[in-house]
Amino acid sequence: MNDANFKVGVRSLLRWAGAAVLALGVSTAAVAGISATKHNLGTTQTVGNRMTTGTSEICVFCHTPHASSTSVSAPLWNKAVPASNTFTTYSTANSSTIDGAVSLGSISLACLSCHDGSQAMDNMINQPGSGGYAAGGAVLPGGVWAGANQTAGQMTGVANLGKDLSNDHPVGIQYCGGGISTGSADKSAASTGSCTDVDFVAPLNTTINSTRVWWVETGGGTTRTKSDMILYGQTVTNWQPMVECGSCHDPHSTNTTFLRIANTGSAVCLACHNK
Repeated sequence: MNDANFKVGVRSLLRWAGAAVLALGVSTAAVAGISATKHNLGTTQTVGNRMTTGTSEICVFCHTPHASSTSVSAPLWNKAVPASNTFTTYSTANSSTIDGAVSLGSISLACLSCHDGSQAMDNMINQPGSGGYAAGGAVLPGGVWAGANQTAGQMTGVANLGKDLSNDHPVGIQYCGGGISTGSADKSAASTGSCTDVDFVAPLNTTINSTRVWWVETGGGTTRTKSDMILYGQTVTNWQPMVECGSCHDPHSTNTTFLRIANTGSAVCLACHNK
């Protein structure tokens, strides 16, 4: 190998190594963040509900790389999901005061697979290790729960939203009363229309993997990030943005109550509501 080729090879190796280190750093930071929150239900958890025995795994309580639920589009979801028609929503109970109610979307149903209080938090489809698959979900054997706001691994208190969501912020609802869509069922088409309710901040939009996505910007930029208020597409008549649990909450956040941004001065509320 001549000197020129050698130098090119060294530079390529260094670039690859640098990228690998950066990726590892991001991954490690992400896991470290989740492990310090109440969404870490494994044995390494120290700040809330935890299992004193069972598994030290963190992600498995919500996600599995194989045999995940096909009932929702939540990524690789590892829990049995309740049916949307089993909930009484805010918009159902207060239909005269709210516009654009549709039905609960996948993201909300994924959250409610724990937060409706109907099954233990370690009830999962594909348990750690080999031989723990159960299509309808099963409780991890050998687990002993410790911590507040739970009984036998099922949520109690305010975090247990139950089946009656009539006293909770609306979900499964068109953002800003409707009016914004692709104008058709085509998920890649341009965004059209404007908010029906002018008391809302107009969302930004772009396409990701040929799908139109919307969000409410919180950082003043034009690129969607995890700290923005995410709106979830659903086909009603047309493909349009919906408010779901994940619009305000990021389950991987270290913010209080997993909010996408700190709610100082009601920043979460005022991100969407012009008040």
